Amino acid sequence: MPRFALVVALLMALAACTSTPPAQVPAPAPPSSTAPSAQRQVHLSIGDSYATGFAPGGAGRSFAQIVAEQAGLDLVNLACDGATSGDLATRPACGPEARGRTQLDAAVEVLRGGRTGLVTVVIGGNDLTPCAIAQDPLDCATRTVATIQTNVAGTLAELREAAPDVKIVGLTYPDVFLGAWVNPSFPNGKDLARLSVTMFRDFNARIAAQYDRFGAKFADVTSTTGGYGALTELVQDPKYGQVPASVAKVCALTYFCDRTDVHPTPAGHQAIADAVTAASR
Repeated sequence: MPRFALVVALLMALAACTSTPPAQVPAPAPPSSTAPSAQRQVHLSIGDSYATGFAPGGAGRSFAQIVAEQAGLDLVNLACDGATSGDLATRPACGPEARGRTQLDAAVEVLRGGRTGLVTVVIGGNDLTPCAIAQDPLDCATRTVATIQTNVAGTLAELREAAPDVKIVGLTYPDVFLGAWVNPSFPNGKDLARLSVTMFRDFNARIAAQYDRFGAKFADVTSTTGGYGALTELVQDPKYGQVPASVAKVCALTYFCDRTDVHPTPAGHQAIADAVTAASR
């Protein structure tokens, strides 16, 4: 299959498995939110469904909640299912602390309160979905990644202005398309998996550079959840038989292999939380 066709197929897969609704109206508070106390520091979480804990069976315990609990921080979770990088500054945030404000405006107010010990940002995954139906998906993806970089930079600039010394950790995503290797929904799944390695490496390098510009840390969740590994390194998976080790890992940490859903399993959220904790040290 030509490279262009593979890119189109990957984008179509992204559209097909993005099961979270557009973040157009405030959603109920994520179950991971906790009311801040007057004494403890705060873990401020902004972003998309990875931060809310969205899962096929309903919202569960997200990496943001795990990080806050392990660090002894109160969680203020402003993230919304389906949010894009542009939504951070333009659409209402979610959670009880939002009060109709955008994620960015609400986050700035929290930061100015002086009790924030950690900020996590996970955003950008939903931005690429419209490229699946664009006239030129590859050009759309290229332009969209540039837009994500601009939006992330704008978000970080405002966060830094509000709290110059606060610890910020940006996250990327698992390379869920490694799961196409075993998912029967994708006739060319092995080709998609191979292509995704290069695409995630490029995307992550571009986004990580924005966090670095603003003195923020970057948690490479793609690496943590099995990405970048040689697809020639095989292991015996109890469900799928002999598969690349990176494929087996992403199958255990996300719902993509058997449900074609991009979100993390409970084990996946724990792995992401561990990556955030390590990056924040």
